[in-house]
Amino acid sequence: MRFPVLIGFFALALLAPAAEVTPKVVIVAMFEPGNDTGDTPGEFQYWVERLKLDKVYPLASAYHDVRSNADGSIIGIVTGVGNTRAAATLMALGSDPRFDLRQSYWLVAGIAGIDPTDGSLGSAVWAEWIVNGDLGHEIDPREIPADWSTGYVPLRKSRPYELPQDHEDSSQVFHLEPGLVNWAYELTKDTPLKDTAGLKARRADFVGFPNAQSPPFVLKGDTLSSETFWHGRLMNEWANAWVKYHTDGKGSYVTTAMEDIGTYQSLAWLTRAGKADVRRLLVLRTASNFDMQWPGATAAESMFGEKLTHYSGYIPSLESAFQVGNQVVQAILADWEKFRVEPPAAKQP
Repeated sequence: MRFPVLIGFFALALLAPAAEVTPKVVIVAMFEPGNDTGDTPGEFQYWVERLKLDKVYPLASAYHDVRSNADGSIIGIVTGVGNTRAAATLMALGSDPRFDLRQSYWLVAGIAGIDPTDGSLGSAVWAEWIVNGDLGHEIDPREIPADWSTGYVPLRKSRPYELPQDHEDSSQVFHLEPGLVNWAYELTKDTPLKDTAGLKARRADFVGFPNAQSPPFVLKGDTLSSETFWHGRLMNEWANAWVKYHTDGKGSYVTTAMEDIGTYQSLAWLTRAGKADVRRLLVLRTASNFDMQWPGATAAESMFGEKLTHYSGYIPSLESAFQVGNQVVQAILADWEKFRVEPPAAKQP
């Protein structure tokens, strides 16, 4: 009885329909506050309007439907906010037989908070390391031992930043392909980014932070991915130490966002299933707000003085994401016969 079953299996495989779409690039946005076009933009709207992602593929098992351009070379999706929704949405997309994503490049293009030590509002940051900011133990700061710098302790450790490092849990830190990240950075590093009166007014508050007071620019820097929207100088110090600890000093914290651990984890498992290639993932975060207060202000004044879609750098950060990210998209499309086989790479500086 075994052979007929096998023959039937292979017959079904041969009869299985081919994928409808074989995208070269997948744009991954995290939120869109209204419609995909024609209203107040979120992270997805400029991509939809400017790249004419007019065709819609319903995807009921995900947060948002898939959009595609006319020839299917570019598709895009909104994951929803947070690691949980990002992971679920990308697993749904990657498991849908309508899409062949085995050679697709994935571009996460979203806004973030930025460390004023490193960059300014509207700046665009290519990440090489993604660190999980949620996975750990926590003691209320009012109860931590006097000699601890934080009440947040790495998972399976008994004090902050305890050594030796423990790399057993694979969802704590992810390392993107450095050659690809450097290629994207080298391609885009001289991109002129839009400056505005609002950006100038906000960054003027950050006296003593020369990078924060600079016009927007493109840089490399790593991202902390957590579902808690934290803010303030002391939390900034924790973020820098947390990223340094989990990357063994190789990473440098620059941006804080919410979804990238979930995105990478999904693509890693889809890669294991032969449905994607996580080596082709790029994460571009653009600064809509600073992650801490300016000198003379409190963390609460800084955090609650701005709201989503009204951040000082909100619209400029959306523009930066498109202006920088689209250069990578167009370069991949233009040289597809080469990049289809092997991802582009630049040497690390």
